[in-house]
Amino acid sequence: MNILHLLVFAALAYLLGSVSFAIVVSKLFRLADPRTFGSGNPGATNVLRTGNKAAAALTLLGDCLKGVVPVALAVTFDERLGIGDAGIALISVAVFAGHLWPVYFRFKGGKGVATALGVLLGLNPVLGVATALTWVVIAYAFRYSSLAALVSALFAPFYYTLLFGLNTIGLAVLLMSVLLIWRHKTNIGNLISGKESKIGKPNS
Repeated sequence: MNILHLLVFAALAYLLGSVSFAIVVSKLFRLADPRTFGSGNPGATNVLRTGNKAAAALTLLGDCLKGVVPVALAVTFDERLGIGDAGIALISVAVFAGHLWPVYFRFKGGKGVATALGVLLGLNPVLGVATALTWVVIAYAFRYSSLAALVSALFAPFYYTLLFGLNTIGLAVLLMSVLLIWRHKTNIGNLISGKESKIGKPNS
């Protein structure tokens, strides 16, 4: 695949990543805009604060699938199209960046947990499942979505290296983890001060 085709593919991945399912689903269910309450984050956890579990589940699924699709396609057609590790890494970061800085919403997006999970699942199901299980264990034990996300972000690059060693795609996974942790800087402060809301708890 030549550089122009790769850049087009990456741009399409970014545009797909820019679709905020929290906002789309909230409009479909006639819920308040998730950017106007709770944490102000357009993500599944904030949508759950409305009490509508179906809307939260659809948000989670949509944000995850938009990460899965472009990355899984890149991995599937890697050999046939000559995408290469660098191309897969670029596409992975592009779709994740779309969620963080969506062009459709003035570049103000979510924190990227579900989309990052989708990217990991697209790269390799074992990698994605291991990271998801880490989130589930921490969330179940402590009831903090943000803490579960932070721990999962720390472990994702470790899991990737354990499975595949150090390579370009692994660096992309590391970059996404760093960005995800950075997006949770407010949550980190709230966790330290004891002000962080637990999963399912309304937050004014």
